[in-house]
Amino acid sequence: MRPPPARTVWGMVLGGEAYVRSAFGRRSGWYRRVLRHADTEVEVEVAGVRLSVTLQPVVDDPELVQRVSGAYRATYGLGRPGEAAATTMRLTKVGQVPQLPA
Repeated sequence: MRPPPARTVWGMVLGGEAYVRSAFGRRSGWYRRVLRHADTEVEVEVAGVRLSVTLQPVVDDPELVQRVSGAYRATYGLGRPGEAAATTMRLTKVGQVPQLPA
């Protein structure tokens, strides 16, 4: 089976934890695949470094979702999070992360 195509996803680190969202909300194909295979490792690339991670939805914690929304707005200058907030996921099982280039 072929791996799914790569997708660019904006990430956010808050309190030492990394989060990602689907910019197109729940209708995004990659987001739906993640939900169907929640315990499957996916590869992410940050500053040229590839990491295997698991994505864990956190929408059952509205306070956390709100804090992540504030961090996205502050970093990326985005307006209201809209549908994307409902797709907030924490990167888990990251393992050892090498020093990333500045």
